[in-house]
Amino acid sequence: MILIRHGQSEFNVLYAKTRVDPGIRDPHITELGRQQAAGSVRHLREFNLRRIISSPYRRTLQTASIIAEALSLPICVDPQVGEIAASVGEIGSPVSELSKTFGHVDFGDLPETWWPETEEQHHIDARSHGFRQKVRSIEDWPEVLVVTHWGFIRSMTGHDTKNCSIVRLDPHADHPGGGEVVAAEIS
Repeated sequence: MILIRHGQSEFNVLYAKTRVDPGIRDPHITELGRQQAAGSVRHLREFNLRRIISSPYRRTLQTASIIAEALSLPICVDPQVGEIAASVGEIGSPVSELSKTFGHVDFGDLPETWWPETEEQHHIDARSHGFRQKVRSIEDWPEVLVVTHWGFIRSMTGHDTKNCSIVRLDPHADHPGGGEVVAAEIS
């Protein structure tokens, strides 16, 4: 499977300058983030992807939508691949609101309020392990793109990734760890 971190978000820009939570709930990607997502397509074409699994946060849905349009792929949402709940940026948006903007996305049975209510530093590893187990049973896992976050990718692979970095991961490899960075930050 292929993991990609979302494009640069409003949160990323401000946090990089101050190292303080800027208090932006469910931030959007920036113009650079849109360019990064579009630029990642040339790297992603080589994987013969069949579908996208995305975190339900706006920044991942925006990144996934840019990629999906370019590659003609369907998108479904899985909250298991969400970010570590450690800042205001991890307070999500209700499904009713997201579905108005992202009508092309399959939200399945995602509850209206799907994001963690409290910080969950220690739960990310359990979520990534659970996702790895689930993906192992998916026959086409090599053709799946997962649009996710720094914390989730780090938990799955041990890699610290930049925006729109691409990592190839065999879900049958030992947990945690594994994965090969295919493309670093796309600019």
